[in-house]
Order: sequence, then C-alpha cells, then structure tokens
Amino acid sequence: MEIGLHTPPLANESLEGALAYCNEQGVTAIEPGVGGFPGQDHLPRTEYLDDADAQADLEDVLDTYETRISALAVHNNPLHPDEQRADRASTELREAIQLAAQLDVSTVTCFSGLPAGGPNDDVPNWITAPWPTEHADALEYQWGRALEYWNELAAFAADHGVDVGIEMHPNMLVYEPHGLLRLREATNERIGANFDPSHLYWQGISITDAIRLLGEDDAIKHVHAKDTRIYEPQAREKGVLDTTAYDDEANRSWLFRSVGYGHDETHWKDIVSTLRMVGYDDVLSIEHEDSLTSSREGLEKAIEFLERVRFGTDPEDAYWT
Repeated sequence: MEIGLHTPPLANESLEGALAYCNEQGVTAIEPGVGGFPGQDHLPRTEYLDDADAQADLEDVLDTYETRISALAVHNNPLHPDEQRADRASTELREAIQLAAQLDVSTVTCFSGLPAGGPNDDVPNWITAPWPTEHADALEYQWGRALEYWNELAAFAADHGVDVGIEMHPNMLVYEPHGLLRLREATNERIGANFDPSHLYWQGISITDAIRLLGEDDAIKHVHAKDTRIYEPQAREKGVLDTTAYDDEANRSWLFRSVGYGHDETHWKDIVSTLRMVGYDDVLSIEHEDSLTSSREGLEKAIEFLERVRFGTDPEDAYWT
C-alpha cells in the first residue's frame, strides 16, 4: 500500500513545491483538486485538458519527484437545485473524467450531490428520517433526480475508462454504504466509493464491516486516510448531529482528526488488513482536516503513523498451509 496525499493543505505551495515536500516525506502519490470544494491550486483543470504539451510537462515533473496521481478530486454538488451551480459542478466532474483519461489516472473522486426536497425548492435538503411522510416523498424525488443524472454520468465514465469514487458524505444523498451500493447497482461498475472512514465513525458505522460490505462488490475505488474522534460528554448531551462550528472544538460532539488521534494503531491495522482482504491494495490518501494542529504537523504525524500500520510488501504464498 502506498501513502498518498490529498493536496489542498499545501495550497500555498506550487505544484513542484508540493511534490518536493511529498518526496521528502516519502509520499509517492497525490490526489490534487481540479475543481469544486478542493479548488485547483496544483492542477488547474482547463490548463491541462486537451493540451498534450502541458500534460507531458506534468508527467516530467511527476517523474522527477517519483510521484504519481492516484485520483483527481472534484467534490461538488452536480444535483444542486440552482441550475447554474449544478451545471458548473457537472462540467467540472465531466472534464475531470476527461482529464483523468488523458493523464492515465484511474479514478476521479467526488460527491454524489444532493437535490432539493422537491421541484419547487431552491436549497438542497438532506433527509435523515422517513416521517412525517413528506420526507419519504422528498427522498423518493431525490433518488429519481440522482439516478437520472448518474446513469448518464456513469456511462460517460465508462466511455472514458475512468472509475468514479464517491465519498460517502453527510449532507449528500449518498452518505453511507447501502446508498452507495444502491447507486452502483442502478448505474454501472465504474461507480464506487472513495472510502473515507471519517464520516462513517460519527454515524455509528463499523469501518471494517463497511469495507467488507463494499468489498464484496469490488466497490472501493480509492481510500482516504482521515480519522474522527467522538467526544462523549458532548455527544451524550446533544447527540452527533452537531451543527456547532468546526472551530468551536471544545463544544462539538466530534471532530475530524489526523489518523491516530481518533483511533489507535490496532484499529487502523484492522482497517488496512481488511482492505487487503477485500482486494484493495492501493493508495491511502491522507486528507488533513484536523483543526487542533497545523497542516504540516498534521500531515507529518499522519505519514509517520501510516508508515507503521500499512503493508509495504505484497503477500507471499502461505507456505504453512
């Protein structure tokens, strides 16, 4: 397994500066943003799309720093009820897929998106319960919108030979493994998960069980290394659906943490072992969103931690059997 890095925390660096830092730290893969919420500081999408010379220069600089691109990230909401916002997000996603194909990058990471609760609403609506019944009706409407969109998008991805790794994220329609599998079954095998455990922890989902469930369908396309810590005194008082600001750390029920600061080495060793059991042996892409430390310190502690828990070699024949 390789250690990778989702590069937005290094946005103040040039691409070459970010790659030099990764090389110094022993990171061999990057997941740069090419639009949407991650931005595109290191890989402006339209500057590379359909430009063979720019793509050759990119390949040269990646080779210089012994680094590859594990995925292109373009997290946004292509199902937004504002048509302009939805169209912009959809264009970003389609162009990211085109660029990935041209760069021989296997995966684009993104969100499923989230529609409004009905055709006359103008704000996305995350439905978390089926009652009162208008919420169940809204959810049915949302899935209708999503399947119409994603059937076309999945066909587009298949035409370009690119996998789409959807991050299961609250405030998006697909936020847990069963929703991801529902979307995959309704579209095609190019649709899968960018498996980020951080959003699953606070929902009470078992990470290794989720890996096994998705792995049964070969649905894990990419993995984020990102942790979460639940703070029980706050959670006991107000639960985990917490709208407290992320920078009001002392009063939140949970926080995103650097790997190792939410769960211990034994837990993360179980994660990498289960990933290997289901056939995923690729990149663990560090996503830093820990507000209790700086980006550099958080990244470096995560790298050091993952070096201890990842597998660095391929398995051999079980000679003892």
